[in-house]
Formats: sequence, C-alpha cells, structure tokens
Amino acid sequence: MIAFFAGIVSPAIAQSNDENKQDISQVWVADNGDGTYKNPILHADYSDPDVVRVGDDFYMTASSFNCTPGLPVLHSTDLVNWELISYALHKQPPFDVFDKPQHGNGVWAPCIRFHKGEYYIYYPDPDFGIYLTKAKDPMGPWSEPILVKEGKGLIDPSPLWDDDGKAYLVHAFAGSRAGVKSILVVSKMSTDGIKLLDDGVMVFDGGQDHPTLEGPKFYKRNGYYYIFAPAGGVSTGWQLIIRSKNIYGPYDSKVVLEKGKTAVNGPHQGAWVDTPSGEDWFIHFQDKDAYGRIVHLQPMSWKNDWPVMGIDLDGDGIGEPVSSYKKPDLPKGKVMTPSESDEFNEPSLGLQWQWHANPKITWGFPTGHMGFYRLNCIPKSDDYVNLWETPNLLLQKFPAEEFMVTTKFTFNNHFDGEEIGFVVMGENYQFISLKQINEKLKIRVVRCGNARKNGAEKELFEHGFKEKTVYFRLKVKAGAVCSFSYSADGEKFTEAGDNFNAVPGRWIGAKVGFFALRDGVINNAGSADIDWFRIEKIEE
Repeated sequence: MIAFFAGIVSPAIAQSNDENKQDISQVWVADNGDGTYKNPILHADYSDPDVVRVGDDFYMTASSFNCTPGLPVLHSTDLVNWELISYALHKQPPFDVFDKPQHGNGVWAPCIRFHKGEYYIYYPDPDFGIYLTKAKDPMGPWSEPILVKEGKGLIDPSPLWDDDGKAYLVHAFAGSRAGVKSILVVSKMSTDGIKLLDDGVMVFDGGQDHPTLEGPKFYKRNGYYYIFAPAGGVSTGWQLIIRSKNIYGPYDSKVVLEKGKTAVNGPHQGAWVDTPSGEDWFIHFQDKDAYGRIVHLQPMSWKNDWPVMGIDLDGDGIGEPVSSYKKPDLPKGKVMTPSESDEFNEPSLGLQWQWHANPKITWGFPTGHMGFYRLNCIPKSDDYVNLWETPNLLLQKFPAEEFMVTTKFTFNNHFDGEEIGFVVMGENYQFISLKQINEKLKIRVVRCGNARKNGAEKELFEHGFKEKTVYFRLKVKAGAVCSFSYSADGEKFTEAGDNFNAVPGRWIGAKVGFFALRDGVINNAGSADIDWFRIEKIEE
C-alpha cells in the first residue's frame, strides 16, 4: 500500500484558521456548494503540484522558481478547498545568487512526503542539485535546505521508503543543463533521507515515445513500484505511469490521462492521494499561458493494478479530465481559498505576496495597527533597462480568468525620479504609476515588450496629478486582456493607456502588484503607504 500516515491537524494550523479569518475569493471558488466541484480547483499558478495526506489532512506544495518566499504550503481537508498556510523556503540559497532575480531558475518541481513524524520537501535547483527541507509542523519552522545531491541538471526528485526500511529517490534531468533528458534514474538514499548513496540506475528512457519525460513521483502499491511521470511537454503533454515488481525494473508503461476532446491542454504532472474511506484522486496542472499552471482534481480508480484517471470519454482506454465532478468522500469542510485581497492590517506581510528575489529589510515594512504597508523607493541599478532585473517587485498570482483589482496608496514623495508603480508583470509588462517629475506628480502608463531580452520601456500615457493619495485599478478580462485606470476619490476612474495582453514570466504566470523605485541614491528616499489591495468581480 502507498504509505499515508494517521494524524490530526496540528494546533498551529487550527489556531491559524481561527485567528486569521480570511475572505473567500469573489472571483474563483471551486466548491459548487451542492456536493460537487468544478475544475480548476485552484485557478492560480501553483505549478507542478504535489500533495500528501496525513491523517484527515492534505498538504500541497508547488514550484516557486525565483519567487521568494518559496515552496508554498497549502492545506485542505476535502481536496477542493485550499488555504495557503506557510512557505518552506524563506530565503533561497545560494544567497549570493538569489539576492538578484533569477527568472526561471531556483525551485523546480518539488515533492512533499510525511515520514516518521516529519514533513519532507525535496526540491531541485537545476543549477545546483537536489535539496531537502524538513519540519515537524507544516506551519514551520522548516529546516535550512540540505544539499542531498550536488549536480547540474538534476531535477524533480521523489523519495520512497520501502517496506524493508531501505530508502530510494527517483529524479529526472534537465536537458538545458545536463545535456540529456527524458530519462529517469533511481538512486539509493540514506534512511534519514539527507543524502544519496550512489549515482543511480537508469530505469526508464522516454526519449522515443515519451519525450520530455520529467516530474516523477514514486509510490508502492500491491507489490508494484510505480513512477507517475508527465511527458510530451508542459502545455501539450500526457500522464505516463510506469510500474515494476523490481525497483530497478524492467518497467512497463501506460498512458493514463490526456487532453482527448476536452479543452484542458497538457493534463499531467502531479500527485496521487487516497482518502480515509479508500477513494483515490489525482491532482495535476494545466498550463494556461498568462494565468500560469493552474490546478485540477481528477477522480482516480484502479483496474488490473493500473490507475484510471478522469473519465474515458472516447473509449480509447485513456482517461480525460473532468470539468465538474462529485466531491471526494470526506467530511464537509468550510469553503476556503488562498488569500488574495489585503487590507495590510497585520504585523506581517500576507502570504499571497512574493518578491522576485531574496528580500532585503529596507524594501518595505508592515505596520500592523497603522493599517498600511510601507514600500520604499529603492534605487534603480546603474545599468537599469527595465523591470526584469529589478528585485523589489511585490507581486501575487492571477486568481481567476476575469477579475478586477483596486488599490489605494499615499505617495510620500521627496525628490524627482521617485516612482510607485502598479504592474502586471511577465516577459512583457505594463504598469500605471505615480512619479515625481520636475517637482510635480505625474500619472504614467508604461509598457515593455520582450523584457527578458532587454526590451525598452515605452511611455503610453502621462498626465498631471495633484493629489498624493491615488486609487489605481486593473481589470483583467478573458484571455488576460488588461486595462488600467486611476482616480483621486475612488469613485470616478479615468482609463489610461491602451489595453495590454498579459503574458507569462519565465515558467510562471503573469503576476500583479507593486514596485517602488527612484533614480540615484539618497539618504531619505520617498515611499508609498499602501492602504489596501482588493480583488473583486469586474463591475458591469
């Protein structure tokens, strides 16, 4: 049997749920309220999700790449309603590398497991190797990352503690670093899980029939070793299962989930979990371009010791994803969604926010009882071209297909060249800002195309503005079509600049949030006091 462990929600989680009451998303809730759910269960960029059950609770983690804090940890009691409860990685090592933006690098597909009373998260950094962080409580504290196996191009680790007590780890290779790909290797591992004992044995080569084989997850059931592995590419692939009675093979293979005639492209890469009542489920992602890799839940069963995922709509023996389905047979829990809106009334930054590099204390300050977040104007780099290499971007994920964000802040401007911006960030980006120019305040809208390759910023709009307090608004419509507007009173908004089609960043979806910058260095730079940030349905 797959190893799941009895337990209860820790007091820390129960306390978190009681004390940090959160608003339910106004723009995407997967729970239909009638005993069914709709996919995706998370319409947000939780890429490469992995999930483990511990007793009656489920915990998810996901890739975070260069965004910090990293390795998000989400909690659920019914696999449909999820709450973001912590991060396992508050600063990303090596610090001298990740103190600067490293788009597309950093934390790739992680794996979360529970073993002998501890939570283990293995994650790969394709440039440095395979790391492990552990905790006795999913709320943390999580240990400093341990480098389990050094090596360039080693990705997507997943451990297995076998019935005889021996430990193993499967991983894949990133062709961009290793020069080989679509290969799975199984290595012996120390029983405490902190180091690999050999360089491993190749157990499967998907190069011919299953290109871009990666993201393996290791399980054991009914005497079979199973490796669940996606293949065929992030946006176009399928879910492959390989199995063997011997850990080193030979492994038989079977495709068990594909797009078929549905609209869900590339349904693959994720986690098998069971419920206390004996149901099986599969959680995976769908690459949705600017919206990132959003999370789906599929019913799962077994036939002849092969998993059957989704529903076989076309009768070819391969499952296809469901758009709606009966909820898992689990106790009814409260409707929950990861936090989105923020009133900035807490003494710490909300978990929905991430920076684009390891943060510095001077970038911003929560104020708690003061009711705002202070974002300081940090000097632009001497070789500034655009925001791509700017680390102090305070951003969060797109939460739905369509939504509206309104924010209010006060600009504490001191000198010319100081600017506070509200940005939709990706490889192309656009922002609306308030900037001091020639001792006067200006509303600006700026666009940048191909930022990763040093694309230049282009000003689309400029208009004088007399007030220090301003309201900015972003509307995102189907297809990630974005429009910006501004207001002095929060009632009457003026549209500014042209519509903008959001695009992904490097392996992440588009994100929305803030920056605060200035030209040159001064010993008393300006700042912005962000009063609130609210995500709502688009006004008709």
